[in-house]
Amino acid sequence: MERSDVHLPGTEDAAVGQIGPTGRALPAFPEPEPLTSTGPARVIAMCNQKGGVGKTTTTINLGAALAEYGRKVLLVDFDPQGALSVGLGVNPNVLDVTIYNLLVTRGHDIREVITTTRVPRLDLVPANIDLSAAEVQLVGEVAREQVLARILRPVLDDYDVILIDCQPSLGLLTVNALTAAHGVIIPLETEYFAMRGVALLVETIEKVTDRLNPRLTIDGILPTMFDGRTLHSREVVDSVVRHFGDQVFHTVISRTVKFPDATLAAEPITTYASAHRGAGAYRQLARELIARGGAP
Repeated sequence: MERSDVHLPGTEDAAVGQIGPTGRALPAFPEPEPLTSTGPARVIAMCNQKGGVGKTTTTINLGAALAEYGRKVLLVDFDPQGALSVGLGVNPNVLDVTIYNLLVTRGHDIREVITTTRVPRLDLVPANIDLSAAEVQLVGEVAREQVLARILRPVLDDYDVILIDCQPSLGLLTVNALTAAHGVIIPLETEYFAMRGVALLVETIEKVTDRLNPRLTIDGILPTMFDGRTLHSREVVDSVVRHFGDQVFHTVISRTVKFPDATLAAEPITTYASAHRGAGAYRQLARELIARGGAP
């Protein structure tokens, strides 16, 4: 017998109290109150050593959704592929100064590198393939794990949220991001093999918390690329919730062709297809993050 309060998997417009895709009743995520001042920023690393799980998509669209809610947001492209930069309409290959120069050369100020985007209140620190050399060059640096934290320090009061899009690796660049961050969001593709690396990532986060950054917390695990029509996707989400409990966001990001379409258009889904359920999902994630205390 079908119950009226059971939410169909993969939809993001369920009413409060209905059962969401994670098998839990959806709490209220109210419209956030406007902020009366800017900063200091809460820094969040978007991290998973597996590629193709939605880190960049989530960084762009969560950032855009937070900006819609009046937050001043800085996105930091910390992946040599430069996908975050390209996804916001910036060609990183023609830039003379990127995050790479800030990491390896003294004398640059982050404000020289920050570029505005077409989304109001959303700025970007771009990256390109040069960043791939930074890991080797930083090895000999004193306090090499804290270089990114030093770079971000001058603009912490200029933003409410700083999102760092990490590369798919647990190397020195990712450790820098975790050392600079207050929180971590782990996008997790709802596919069995994607789950296998989460324990290693959580172990790395715990080591960074213990040795380098005691304030670091896991803000949440975000199920992505969810297909509610498949038993496999639903079982993976169930398993993640069993293992990680309340660390798993109630919000689930479903698979849709609109995300690559928006990337091709070089804009967030919140502006490319504002009424689409994918845009609604990222707005819900922004509200949930704020409700959890993960963003101001």
